[in-house]
Amino acid sequence: MSKAIKKVVLAYSGGLDTSVILKWIKEEYGCEVITLTCDLGQEEELSGVDAKAKATGASKAYIEDVREEFARDFIFPMMRSGAIYEGRYLLGTSIARPLIGKKLVEIAAKEGADAVAHGATGKGNDQVRFELSVNALAPDLSVIAPWRVWNLKSRTDLNAFAEQHGIPLSSGSKHYSMDRNMLHLSFEGGELEDPWNEAGPGSYIMTVPPEKAPDTPEYVEIDFERGDPIAVNGQSLSPAALIKALNTLGGKHGVGRIDMVENRFVGMKSRGVYETPGGTIIHAAHRDLEGICLDREVMRQRDAMLPNYAAAIYNGFWYAPEREAMQAFMDTSQERVSGTVRLKLYKGNVWPVGRKSPYSLFRADLATFERDEVYNQADAAGFIRLNGLRIQGYAKGR
Repeated sequence: MSKAIKKVVLAYSGGLDTSVILKWIKEEYGCEVITLTCDLGQEEELSGVDAKAKATGASKAYIEDVREEFARDFIFPMMRSGAIYEGRYLLGTSIARPLIGKKLVEIAAKEGADAVAHGATGKGNDQVRFELSVNALAPDLSVIAPWRVWNLKSRTDLNAFAEQHGIPLSSGSKHYSMDRNMLHLSFEGGELEDPWNEAGPGSYIMTVPPEKAPDTPEYVEIDFERGDPIAVNGQSLSPAALIKALNTLGGKHGVGRIDMVENRFVGMKSRGVYETPGGTIIHAAHRDLEGICLDREVMRQRDAMLPNYAAAIYNGFWYAPEREAMQAFMDTSQERVSGTVRLKLYKGNVWPVGRKSPYSLFRADLATFERDEVYNQADAAGFIRLNGLRIQGYAKGR
């Protein structure tokens, strides 16, 4: 890093890694460190985090409540686009990083900082997500990534550093590497490092195991407006409150748990378990409502775009021009996706069982199996003949 660093804003959780990083930056650069902790709805007690940061050497400690901004400006745009990575992952960790990056940049500007810092390792995706966000929002701001440059190579090294510098250690050790926010909870490490091992019971926190879920199904109705959920069972809720309510409901029935091996952007495969109860319900309901509201060709174009859109978020390109351009298409496609979906929750599953919309394209008079005066079935013969021309030509050329 060429220029002298006088002040750094660190993304801080209060855990071992970022506490060690705080002290290490102060020693390595001899600079002032300000911490930023974002309340993303992770259901953790954040009181005392600021005091711990200051006790470890921070000159200031910000705790920012970004729950509504997170839900409204990041989760909802992603979910109304129908994004899902590699067919299963609802991007819970990925979508939080551009918001944390945004807040790091804002605090750095407010405090006149020279750099920001994060605790992501050199093996993971988060380093890319954080740093591309900073690149997009503050191109001249330096980024410190200690895991890529220091000589601490293991958790044992971090514990030794913490003890040497009087940094308080947690009384218990975490079996998994976990990341939580209002949308999801991820688990990595432990027995999960062997893809053949079944995940242990400690990997159920937001959801109950399906076999322990109630033996009676439960129904829920979700109202949507322009692709965004706005109410649960007729009760209007803010974006963050709505996700929290559906997390409780989905978690009760064991909904929204996946176990997968995915492809990281940095080039390796990793195995993770994800709990996304509320997001899974929203995704299922939204996709179902689109069935009666979206034109067929618009849906096909959107679906063709989805893998690239999801990969842009997963790989850290939230602020990139291609994601913003795709988002414009996604949002336009959602202008008439308003209505209500009724779903059944039971033993880890969620099924849409009813849907209605003032913009429905479904025509009972056309789709009926009873007598109708609208559709002339004889017209289908010419339609089939025309579509069969190329098939016949292909067959004759064999």
